[in-house]
Amino acid sequence: MHEAPPTASAAPPAVSEPLAPGLKQRHLTMLGLGGVIGAGLFVGSGAGIAVAGPAIVVSYLIAGALAMLVMRMLGEMSAAMPASGSFSVHAERALGRWAGFSVGWLYWFLLVVVLAVEATAAAQIAHGWLPAVEPWAWVLLFMVVFTAANLTAVKNFGEFEFWFASLKVGAIVVFLVLGVLAVLGWLPDTEPVGMTHLTGEGGFLPNGWGGVVAGVLTVVFAFGGLEVVTIAAAETADPARAVGRAVRSAVVRILFFYVGSMLVIVTVLPWTAQQAGLSPYVKVLDAIGVPSAGQVMNIVVFVALLSALNANLYGSSRMVFSLAERGEAPRGLLKVSGGPSGQEGGSSGQKGGSSGQEGGSRGRAGGVPRRAVLASVAFGFVSVLLNLLWPDTVFLYMLNSVGAVLLFVWALIAASQLRLRARLEREAPEALTLRMWCFPYLTWLTLAGLLGVLVLMLTDEGARPQVLWSAGATALVLLVAVVRQRREGQPLAPTGGPESGSTDRT
Repeated sequence: MHEAPPTASAAPPAVSEPLAPGLKQRHLTMLGLGGVIGAGLFVGSGAGIAVAGPAIVVSYLIAGALAMLVMRMLGEMSAAMPASGSFSVHAERALGRWAGFSVGWLYWFLLVVVLAVEATAAAQIAHGWLPAVEPWAWVLLFMVVFTAANLTAVKNFGEFEFWFASLKVGAIVVFLVLGVLAVLGWLPDTEPVGMTHLTGEGGFLPNGWGGVVAGVLTVVFAFGGLEVVTIAAAETADPARAVGRAVRSAVVRILFFYVGSMLVIVTVLPWTAQQAGLSPYVKVLDAIGVPSAGQVMNIVVFVALLSALNANLYGSSRMVFSLAERGEAPRGLLKVSGGPSGQEGGSSGQKGGSSGQEGGSRGRAGGVPRRAVLASVAFGFVSVLLNLLWPDTVFLYMLNSVGAVLLFVWALIAASQLRLRARLEREAPEALTLRMWCFPYLTWLTLAGLLGVLVLMLTDEGARPQVLWSAGATALVLLVAVVRQRREGQPLAPTGGPESGSTDRT
């Protein structure tokens, strides 16, 4: 299909978002740093070390580079065209309504399902501390507390995440310092380790490059969560500048934390000492004589899980709110706090499109999409209940159905950036304050890398069910999106500039 001549500027003028700009730069920066530092790193990394050995460092480099490239693309689009729906809005502008609808609903479903895993895992840790309180009671407490936090001003979410992320980042920095001192033999009762554990026990590549590939499949999903930064940027006073700064600082530092941690772990201890399901951080801290290392890491993991739960509830509510703005979700979800009764989206004149909004006030107090929050947490409660009642059947199918959705989201981000970058350069080059490196070559390389990960997952017996179930869920959502668009007599591809995919569909 040939693209029609653009009918509007590629970079839409700044629009009045009904969501209040309550987040500060420090909130966004720490959200970027802490958003992906969770149980997947503190506990799940043990499974990666078990299959890759010391070469897990290379696995993290590959997976981290892939995530960093995706975030650079997303940062470019978000800085040029900030929106509360982030990549869902970009996909709609670049590829059509079907893309925005599909990626938005799939991402929402991913967040509310994973939310159940995080709530349940945090409840198990808390139950270990206070056995008299049943896990379901802890889950209820967590859900109520974070629902309340998300129903109030967005700055409360920002403060929660700021301090949660600060604790996680601080824990990793302390771990890195202690690890380096242990490697050098500068801690009491320690001897210099040198390169013994990196080259012994089968060498740096004990399982060959196949182990490195298996490690990538194990750790790549640990980088999911960075996307929330670009969603949150829409609720800052200067979204374009804020998201650019947050993306620049987050990706490199996160890569440093991940790769640095793995390098310390496989240097201090032989890789054969690690076990899947057990935290390698605890193993290292025990080895260098840190008292109560297990309990210390339990606290860190507990905070990491609550942080992820909070961020997922926030991200899911903003995504479904953005879908409602564009007519892809019930209009009743547009009600925000702080406005007059019956107000939708903060503006009586607001149209359904994300870029067709008129009126509203970014500076108004409140501006919280409470109905969107309640809708997201309601499904979150359902997910938690399924996880508690049928973890190995019904909930397992749900979890598998979103297991590879992150790769689909990343692929659509790359595809959207390919189309939007060319239009922005032609129509509004001044909007490109943050640019993707080596465009379009690195974008195409990223797409090839994501496809490669999916193919490798299909060849892996353990990962194959996730790909197949996720592919089925994705195909179903795509089918619904295409049928809806065809029924309304709209072309599948957008017919104007990047913002033309958002039209009044009330």
